Amino acid sequence: MKVKDLKSGQGKIDIELEIVSIGEIRNFDTPRASGRVCNAAGKDDSGEIKISLWNEQIDQVEEGKKIKIENGYVSEYKGEKQLSTGKFGTLTVLD
Repeated sequence: MKVKDLKSGQGKIDIELEIVSIGEIRNFDTPRASGRVCNAAGKDDSGEIKISLWNEQIDQVEEGKKIKIENGYVSEYKGEKQLSTGKFGTLTVLD
């Protein structure tokens, strides 16, 4: 799958991306969970998309590295598409 083909609300996304930037890490604490979240940007040859990284994913990812997201999910926040692993997906750093 390619970035240009992603649509908000779409699930079961398998995609490989290069990390182009990593944003500020934020801590959160809610009655249901606590942890860290960070936005990154990933690209392929068709475009770029914002990626939500959670907890240990933040420590795995570096700018310039390639990642693979399997069973990912696309949401929309303030009119911008965001890709994440959701509850059931995985993120793998490729060599």
